[in-house]
Amino acid sequence: MEQLTAEFGGTGQVGTGVGPVLEKFDSVSRIAVLRGGGLGDLIFAIPAMAALKAAYPDATLTLLGSPIHKSLLAAVKGPVDEVCILPFAEGVRPGDEDPEALEAFFADMRARNFDLAVQVHGGGRYSNPFLLRLGARHTVGIRTPDAASLERTVPYLYYQHEPLRAVEVAGFAGAFPVDLEARLEPLTKLRGAYNGTGDDGGQPLVVIHPGATDPRRRWPVGQFAELAAACGADGCRVVVVGDKSEQELAEQIAEQAASAAVTSVAGALDMAGLVSLLAEAAVVVGNDSGPRHLAQALGVPTVGIFWAGNIINAGALGRSLHRIHASWVTTCPSCGIDVTQVGWTAPRCVHNDSIVAGVPVRDVYEDVRSLMATAAVRQGA
Repeated sequence: MEQLTAEFGGTGQVGTGVGPVLEKFDSVSRIAVLRGGGLGDLIFAIPAMAALKAAYPDATLTLLGSPIHKSLLAAVKGPVDEVCILPFAEGVRPGDEDPEALEAFFADMRARNFDLAVQVHGGGRYSNPFLLRLGARHTVGIRTPDAASLERTVPYLYYQHEPLRAVEVAGFAGAFPVDLEARLEPLTKLRGAYNGTGDDGGQPLVVIHPGATDPRRRWPVGQFAELAAACGADGCRVVVVGDKSEQELAEQIAEQAASAAVTSVAGALDMAGLVSLLAEAAVVVGNDSGPRHLAQALGVPTVGIFWAGNIINAGALGRSLHRIHASWVTTCPSCGIDVTQVGWTAPRCVHNDSIVAGVPVRDVYEDVRSLMATAAVRQGA
């Protein structure tokens, strides 16, 4: 088996960030960053892109991403100058590949004459060959033993904090860290985004997002409903959010909470509306999911419900504004298969039982109250 080591591309180390910071490339005016996936995947890449933008301030930074990335970056201030939507391609963007569309995309990218292309989209089995087809003068990214080499590569090992992994890659491109977690700011703030009015009666807003890409990472509906009802009884407005695929889930929570203070807007908000709503919140509660990560990037206090392994990859680093509740389950509740062996090559059973169901409602509720009290003190100072 190949021993995976860092590839410095013949350059020297000039400093240390998350890992080695290597010499900058000369004459960089156009940078491409490859990061597909969902909302959280983009947010994990923001600190690396901020570092690249700081290292190459005169360069244009183009994100090769997904439609949801373009929607978010149109609603916030961030380090990206342009978003190009990725074509459907195996391991890069799920969907039916169209060879003509792929070739047209690469022809367009090559015509842009990128000076630097950076891959922060997984281990590189599919994304490194994709990156190489851009024709950039310099390439930097992540690599598993079976992936194509780039000019400079950081070894890919699954259990690493994703934003810090991307920052380490940026260091190989000559960029010192600017921030260790994403920082975003809404372009506009729409008061009362949750119901179209600005009349909140002075009540604190608690936003709940019950979804997650992997259903095993979802706290059960009944527990979210119990939490929502308790927050409503405390005089909070509680709004449950989600996309159209999560609408039924959110409505079940609102129904089971049986409180006039609890409403669902799942499927009703566009990205700008979601950003504005999250920015209004006193606290956002969610699983390991994109909206919770977005709330954190917007500077909003959050309470996260995580499987322990996902804390390593995606948990908030601080605890003054962000609280995390960990489930230490290591086997599938139905069949007993080891769920700590994760990644695209790991075995996956057919069961979708929640592996975070053991997190008590009481503990989550206490952190919501604590963070609301902290927010009240900050606002009154």
